[in-house]
This record gives sequence, structure tokens and C-alpha cells, in this order.
Amino acid sequence: MNPVATTFFFYFLAFMATVSAIAVITRRNPVHAALSLIVTLLSLAGFYLMLYAPFVAAVQIVLYAGGIVVLFLFVIMLVNLERNIREYQFNKQWLVGTIAAAVLGGLLLFVYQRGHDIFPRDFAALPEGQNTQQIGVALYGQYMFPFEIASLLLLVAIVGAVVMAKKRI
Repeated sequence: MNPVATTFFFYFLAFMATVSAIAVITRRNPVHAALSLIVTLLSLAGFYLMLYAPFVAAVQIVLYAGGIVVLFLFVIMLVNLERNIREYQFNKQWLVGTIAAAVLGGLLLFVYQRGHDIFPRDFAALPEGQNTQQIGVALYGQYMFPFEIASLLLLVAIVGAVVMAKKRI
């Protein structure tokens, strides 16, 4: 199985995902942070396409980049931003965050240097044509009841959000 994209596209998507993820946590304007989150999620969808997972890429775009970020934007618009902007933006846990980031960076370097012994060298070749069909059969066969419960919970959450927003307006 030949790769879909070259190394250039991998590094381009990685760069876009990293820069936009950093922008999500550094932007003071929540709308700009949500837009950066969309770019991050679209970059991840590009990774899924490179891994021959078109269904997961489509779900990433439709569900996360489309639905969840729009929900975030609605919440941002409903929250009183003038009061939140006047509050102190950063809490006093920056030292703990810096230590955690250094530990995770060290773990990343360790896995990068010695990870070839941990992970297998040969990957299994997956058939790409049956991916979406197998997910659909499993979702509407074996996992039908949990799927319907999740959709019912999402419906209740949407109705609750509308009722709460209507009381404030």
C-alpha cells in the first residue's frame, strides 16, 4: 500500500496542527481561539485521510469541526464576555503547568530516541475499501442501543441549552 501523501504534506499538516493548537490556548479572544480550533481539527482530518481512514476524517470534519465548534461559538456568544475580560486572565498555577510541560517534553524526547524498541517495526496492512462499511455494520448492528442512547442524550442537551438560553434572553 503506497502512502497517500508525501512527507511534505505530513510535516505541513503537523505544522498547521501545532501552530493552531498553540493559538487556541494563547488567544485572548475566545472567538479567535475557536477558529484556531477549527484549523486544528481540519489538520487532524488530513492526518486521518493520510492513514486511509476516510470515514473517521469525515466524522472529524462534520462532527467536531462543524458541530462541536459551532456549539462552542454559541456558548461564547451567550456568556457575558465583558465581565470575563475584566477578570484576571491567568491563574497562579503557571509553575505546575511549566513543570508538566517539561516532563511531557522529556517523555516525548525519550520515546523519540528509544521508541523503536517499544513499537513494532512492521505494521499490518489494512484493507481500505471495507473501512466505512464495517463501521456502519458494527454501529447499526452490535452497537445500536448505545448509539441511540447517545443520540437521545445529545437531543436532551440541545433542548436544555435552548431552554437555558431562552430564559436569559
